[in-house]
Amino acid sequence: MAARMPPDALDRIVERLERTAAELRAEDVSDERAEELAREAADLVGEASNELDRALREAASDEG
Repeated sequence: MAARMPPDALDRIVERLERTAAELRAEDVSDERAEELAREAADLVGEASNELDRALREAASDEG
């Protein structure tokens, strides 16, 4: 059976994405920092996708 996702794991990822996006929108963000933030955002989206996939698999196994 898949490990249960902490109920707020996805919420924490979304909050981090929101902070990253806010920093990217700042007028004084350097190109280097923007690149770092874009990589971080991509990693966070990957984490969110993994968490959603895990939750879907768990829900499907609970139904079966």
